[in-house]
Amino acid sequence: MQIVFLNTFEKPTVEQEIVSAQLSISESQGIWSVHWMEGEDESGSPHTWFEGTSWEEMIVAFRHGIARVMGEGYAPVIDGMLDDRRPSSGSFVTMLQCYGELNHNPDLFQKLREWRRATAIAEKRSAYLVATNRMLWMISTFIPKSEDELSQIPGWGSAKHAAYGAEMLAIMEETERETSFPLQWVAEKLDTGIYTQWLYKQKEAKYKTQMDRQLVKKHILATVQQGGSLDQLGSELELSRRELMDRIEQLEQEGYDMDSLISRELHSVSEDEQILVWEALSQVGDKYLKPVLQQVYGTTEASQLGKPVDVLYERLRLIRLRFRRSLASKAV
Repeated sequence: MQIVFLNTFEKPTVEQEIVSAQLSISESQGIWSVHWMEGEDESGSPHTWFEGTSWEEMIVAFRHGIARVMGEGYAPVIDGMLDDRRPSSGSFVTMLQCYGELNHNPDLFQKLREWRRATAIAEKRSAYLVATNRMLWMISTFIPKSEDELSQIPGWGSAKHAAYGAEMLAIMEETERETSFPLQWVAEKLDTGIYTQWLYKQKEAKYKTQMDRQLVKKHILATVQQGGSLDQLGSELELSRRELMDRIEQLEQEGYDMDSLISRELHSVSEDEQILVWEALSQVGDKYLKPVLQQVYGTTEASQLGKPVDVLYERLRLIRLRFRRSLASKAV
């Protein structure tokens, strides 16, 4: 086994002592491994963060682990292993986000979540498009009472104020606050150590998301190779059909061949229907599928179609994958 990277980490204890650890990346016959060893006794058993053949997966696991241990107080002797510099100072916006998350009013936050849920249902859109948790944490912490104060909440712009400003300010009227605007006082009041740990927690969550996407990617590719179906993938990964198709399209863009899966999913679609879809894609373009649906099936109204609209859109997306691959091959 060849060690290709080695770094030492140190963490002060409450007794003013220093705990050390070593992080290493090793390679043996194409197998990468990432190991974390705490303490000075090298005879102990290291914690394995990753072991496998993928360099990309290894790097994500490596960075996720670094963000986690640095959030616990460890500092590397040689810094700069993450995708940017160590977040010692950060930006004012992230300070507001951190303070908001750690000091929000739970009752007010819950009330804002209920408002968001009702608004999302009424507008038939995702809740996070109405407002993210991070925004609601800040609002429930700083309790803005005017349009000017609301505008000081990161992410709350003129469009959101036009749509929801009156409702939001009405909710704020019911709650008293102890802090004031403008919010520059946050930079002084926020504990530096707590803020630094919070920043690393954000990085840890970011890399955890990347690791999860890598696992989903491996599962999809393996299932496709073994002759699996979208139904099988949706059940095993607990993803909606729309989310699953998003992943399939992303894999196609990355250069993976999904044609065997496409063939299996389109086996019940007649050749004549597929030709009509192909011709429509050629005539109206492949960016938007609603015009294609209308041209092929004569309507976009679910009540007038023989199949649910989402099933037809999925069919169009599968054929579009082949259509785009054909265009790409002609361009080469």
